[in-house]
Amino acid sequence: MRDLRIGVDVGGTNTDAVVLDAANRIVAATKQATSADVTAGMRNAITAVLEQLGDERQRVGRVMLGTTHATNAILERRRLGRVAAVRLGAPSSKSVPPMESWPADLRECVLAGAAVLGGGNYVDGREIAPLDEEGLRRFLATIAGHADAVAVTSVFSPASNEQELRAAEIVAEELGAQVPVSVSHEIGALGLLERENAAVLNAALYQVAAHVHDALQEVLDQHGLDVTRYFAQNDGTLMTVDYAARYPVLTIGSGPANSIRGAAYLSGLSDAIVADVGGTSTDLGVLVNGFPRVSSAGVEIGGVRTNFRMPDILALALGGGTVIGTDGVPGTTSVGYRIGTEALVFGGSTATMTDACVAAGRAAIGTVRPPAELAGVLRRTDEQVADAVDRMSLGKSDLPLVVVGGGAFLVPDGLPGVSEVVRPSHGGVANAVGAAIALVSGSIETIVPAGAGRREAIDTAVETARGRAVQAGADPAAVEVVEVTEIPLSYLPEPALRVQIKAAGPLGKI
Repeated sequence: MRDLRIGVDVGGTNTDAVVLDAANRIVAATKQATSADVTAGMRNAITAVLEQLGDERQRVGRVMLGTTHATNAILERRRLGRVAAVRLGAPSSKSVPPMESWPADLRECVLAGAAVLGGGNYVDGREIAPLDEEGLRRFLATIAGHADAVAVTSVFSPASNEQELRAAEIVAEELGAQVPVSVSHEIGALGLLERENAAVLNAALYQVAAHVHDALQEVLDQHGLDVTRYFAQNDGTLMTVDYAARYPVLTIGSGPANSIRGAAYLSGLSDAIVADVGGTSTDLGVLVNGFPRVSSAGVEIGGVRTNFRMPDILALALGGGTVIGTDGVPGTTSVGYRIGTEALVFGGSTATMTDACVAAGRAAIGTVRPPAELAGVLRRTDEQVADAVDRMSLGKSDLPLVVVGGGAFLVPDGLPGVSEVVRPSHGGVANAVGAAIALVSGSIETIVPAGAGRREAIDTAVETARGRAVQAGADPAAVEVVEVTEIPLSYLPEPALRVQIKAAGPLGKI
C-alpha cells in the first residue's frame, strides 16, 4: 500500500518536510536549513523524513514540492533562458515595445529578440488584422539558434486564442518542437503588457523548472523511490511535473499559499488571517472558505509587472533572523539560513529578532542568554505586526489570527483587531503540510457575451477550467467548480462580461 505522501516547502531560511498518511495525519516532520544552492536543503529535508519512516518509506507514493527556485532565479538573474518575444497586434500596439518596462539587467539577461507583428483581436473576438505569418517566419529566422524559448502574446487573446495557437504551430515548424512556446492566454489575464510579461517570464523559466525537476528526481532515485511528483502553485493547489514544466511561472508565490492552506488544515478554520513567520520575512494572508484570498491587483516579480492570479499577501521584512542594528532598531536584512551560527543565542555575534524574543521570554531557544535590553525591540515590531493585520482584515475585527512558521514566537498572544491568536500544533511546518494536503486546480479568464450566448459561453469556459484541472493532475470524477465570477465590461458595442472560473479536485489515483 502506497498511502503516504511527502510535502516539501523550500523557504529562505528553512526547508520543511512532512509525511502524511491517507487520513492526513502527520507521521514524520523536519526543519532543515535552506542551503545556498537551495537543492541541498531539499535533499536534506527529504532524507530526514525518510529516515524517520524507516522501512515504511516504501509506502510513499507521492511527493509535493513548493519551491522558491523560480522566484530566486528571477530575483538573482540566474539560470534564466533567452526568450524571443512575439506580440500580435500591429499597428495598434507598437507604441510600447515588449519588455520595455523591465529592469535593464533582467531584460538584457532574457531578451533574445522581439517583434510586433500584424494580428490580434477586438474584445468581442473579431480580428483586428490577420496573423502576419510571413513576418513571423522572417523574425524566427533571425533568432534561430539564439533563443531557448518563444513567448507569444496577442491582443485580447483571452477572448480569442486562435492566432496565438497558430503562431505556436509556426514556431514549431520553423524552429522545431524542441524550442518550447509560452502562449499568453494560458497564463495571464486581461491587460496586454502584464499578460505579455507573464508569458515571457514563463518562457524564461523553462530551464529552471527542468533543473528543479532533475534535482528532485536525483534525490528520490538516491532513496530508491518511484513516486508521482507534484509542484505547488500560487493559488494553494498542485500541478503535475509535466504541467509545471509547461507553466513554471505558476510556482511563484507557492510558499505563502502553502502556508495559508496548511494553516487552514491545522487550525480547522476556513476564514481567518494567517501570519507565516519565517527566518527572513513574515507573510500575512487571508483565508476565505479555506483558500487564500486572491489579490485584485497586479503582482510585481523582480521589477516586472504581471497579472496572473496570486494570493493576496502582505510581506514584512521581519523574521527570526532579522538583524537588530546597533541603534536597537530591526533592519531589513536577515542572517537567513545562517541563524544557527550567527545569532547570539547560538553563540554568534549578531543580534537578531530571535535573540529579542528569548530575552523577553517568548521563546526558549539556544544555549546563550542574550542581553535583556533586546526585549524592548518587540514594542516596535508588535506595532508593525498589528498594523499589518489591520490592513489585511479590511475592517473585520472578528477574524482569528492563525500564526504559523518557525518564527511564530515573534507574534504576541494578544493583538488588537483580532478575536484570538491561534497557534496550531505542527504550525512550524504548516507550509509543507499545505503542499501535502493541497487539491489540484485549473482556471480560466475569458470574455463572454452578456446577452444571447452567455450561458453556452460560460459552460464552455467551465469545461475548459475542468480540463485544465484534470491536466494538472486532478481526479476527473471529483473535479468541482469552486469559483465563478462575472464582471460587466463597459464601453463596448455589445454588452459583455469578464468571467473568471476556477475548478478544483483531489489528486487522481496512482
